[in-house]
Amino acid sequence: MKLDRVIAVRNNKTVYRDGDKCIKVFNDNYPVSDVLNEALNQSRAVEAGINAPKIQEVTTIDGKWAIVSEYVKGKTIEQLIDENPEKKNDYIELMVKAQLDIGAKSSPKLRLLKHKMRDQIRLTDLDSITRYDLHNRINVMTKKDCVCHGDFCPSNIVVTENGDLVVVDWAHASSGNTLADVANTYLLFWMQGDISGAENYIQQYSEKSGIEKQQILSYMPIVAASRLADCSEQEREFLLSWVK
Repeated sequence: MKLDRVIAVRNNKTVYRDGDKCIKVFNDNYPVSDVLNEALNQSRAVEAGINAPKIQEVTTIDGKWAIVSEYVKGKTIEQLIDENPEKKNDYIELMVKAQLDIGAKSSPKLRLLKHKMRDQIRLTDLDSITRYDLHNRINVMTKKDCVCHGDFCPSNIVVTENGDLVVVDWAHASSGNTLADVANTYLLFWMQGDISGAENYIQQYSEKSGIEKQQILSYMPIVAASRLADCSEQEREFLLSWVK
């Protein structure tokens, strides 16, 4: 495999293209278990009927773990918004369409979102009373086994030349209540400083799903708290404002 065409660089990984292959190479210190879990999540998403790239192999390249999947030709919604800001509303509508499709699928073999959230909140330095309240919120969350992407944002949705929507990067996927996943996307827009995008997105989702905006926002405290253990100092104050 040739690693001479970089298509994306993330914190702990670099993504290359080699013909019809997409090769995600992880840094030396990236946990092997996380690499294998991401490949498993993505495979389960495909098996659930979601339009995601098919995994071809998990291997090592020069001592580094890598996931090889089919290459999807197209542009991310993030790229399209940058190129055509006047069409931002239309692209967010595509996002909502893709998220509604994901939320309609189930994959009970994925890790439970409730368990994932509890574990993440245990790692925070929140006081015991706040943690207790958050755990209670998780416990009363409506039980569902919908596929939750966990990092559903404009950079992880590819629009192909045929207009198909392909969702990539399944490292944080789980099974649970899709409204928590929607709240997470709303939060991601905020964390990128795109407040208008956040409001546009949640409004369109509310209209197309028939679910009240306030019902989605009720998940924000547990979603924000789940991100506290792995955030920057700048993000911390912002996330705490939602937790409180």
